[in-house]
Amino acid sequence: MAKLINTKYGYVTPQEAEIDAHLDKWMKRRAKQHGAFSLENKAKPVYQSLQGDGFKLENKG
Repeated sequence: MAKLINTKYGYVTPQEAEIDAHLDKWMKRRAKQHGAFSLENKAKPVYQSLQGDGFKLENKG
């Protein structure tokens, strides 16, 4: 059995730890590109329900 490593996601194999680290880096880079953590967009509505008809199912075919 492979040696398990304790990460923030729990105990995982070395391969899973490497994959998790790669995905974390990718997600941070992706979020930075699209301004996910930017405070400049505070004026925009957060929820889709605040824009247009929202989630009203009776209007949908």
